[in-house]
Amino acid sequence: MAGKETDLLIVGASQSGVQLAISLRALGFEGHIKLLGDEDHRPYQRPALSKEFLQGTVESESLIFRSNDYWDEHNVTLVKGARIVRVEKGADGSGVAHAASGESFAFKRLALTVGARARHMDVPGGDLAGVVYLRNADDALNLKRIAPEATDVVVVGGGFIGLEAASSMHKMGKRVTVLEYGPRLVGRAVGTDTSEYFLDAHRGRGIDIRLNARIARLVDSGEGAVSGVELEEGTVVPAQIVLIGIGVIPNTELAEQMGLAVENGVVVDSNALASDGTTVAVGDVANMPNPLPGAPAGERIRLESVNNAIEHAKVAAYSLMGRREDYAGIPWFWSNQADLKLQIAGLSLGYDSTVVRRDDERGKFSVLYYRGGQVIAVDCVNTPLDFMAVKSALAKGQNIPAGAAADPAVALKSITTDA
Repeated sequence: MAGKETDLLIVGASQSGVQLAISLRALGFEGHIKLLGDEDHRPYQRPALSKEFLQGTVESESLIFRSNDYWDEHNVTLVKGARIVRVEKGADGSGVAHAASGESFAFKRLALTVGARARHMDVPGGDLAGVVYLRNADDALNLKRIAPEATDVVVVGGGFIGLEAASSMHKMGKRVTVLEYGPRLVGRAVGTDTSEYFLDAHRGRGIDIRLNARIARLVDSGEGAVSGVELEEGTVVPAQIVLIGIGVIPNTELAEQMGLAVENGVVVDSNALASDGTTVAVGDVANMPNPLPGAPAGERIRLESVNNAIEHAKVAAYSLMGRREDYAGIPWFWSNQADLKLQIAGLSLGYDSTVVRRDDERGKFSVLYYRGGQVIAVDCVNTPLDFMAVKSALAKGQNIPAGAAADPAVALKSITTDA
């Protein structure tokens, strides 16, 4: 039995799922909302897992989004431990979602906010004790449990999560080695100048970073636990913990089972509607039209960030209310790695030139990305004023002339012009 039909079933108690419920109530949606999470935890913030929570500077309770009283007061039923494995849905948008436990949930409308999961690495020794991933609360709790006994930590992957975790482990007194398969750090998210800056900065702070690293196997201590990472050229890097952070895979299985269009995520239109015209898909799992003003027609992107989860949920909320509203904000991202505070505004896809602003004496660094002479994005390390200036310019359709921007002593806000 599916029980009483809910007006909106949100599958995924993620940042985007929580925000969708909150935004709908702010817009006056009066129907009952049921929010399903597959973990045995109340909805929580993920970014701190690789930083403050791992380092022990914040407690788990402070990561919880909303109290149980909030959900009760706003007519939202939160269900933990509900992993949906199959959905039956009609043309009108209503249907029934079936959980692995055998429980079923009837709905009038459906939202998929199922996020993404850690990409696993297929390598000999990958199932040894001490080999971990860091995507959810249970992963973080496990890593905190085993960290005190470790002296050497290898982080596989030089992206944001890998570098954040490496910085946290280094701060906790571990000898840390980062093994990056590619030729540079954070290669999917930033340009070569920013990659080089982070490489030099992390090496200078004592983290051993090896690029173009090819892993042959993870070494067994003889007791079923990892003791090192063997590279193809024969070197063995000691490790009692191997943390693998090689990206994520969008959780599209439900969408595929439902017959929705899927391509690197659930394909949605500019209003967060999936190909069936009734289901909304939001956040990390959604492949959407590039929301940046002036983006080339037809360009699509899947964004993995808190900011996108929030802004895209607002778009979906309007859509469920029968309104059509454009994505309101400029995409932005952040990553805190030790004392390096990276902020990114805009999307650097298709850039054809850059301007680097660097002040080593004050530890400040920015890279502006241009396409056809128009600024489209910026990477900022410890330069919040540059970040705010470019973010504002992008939102207003303005430009920051490249020639004037090259002088780091010039405030970008002072040279912003109408495009």
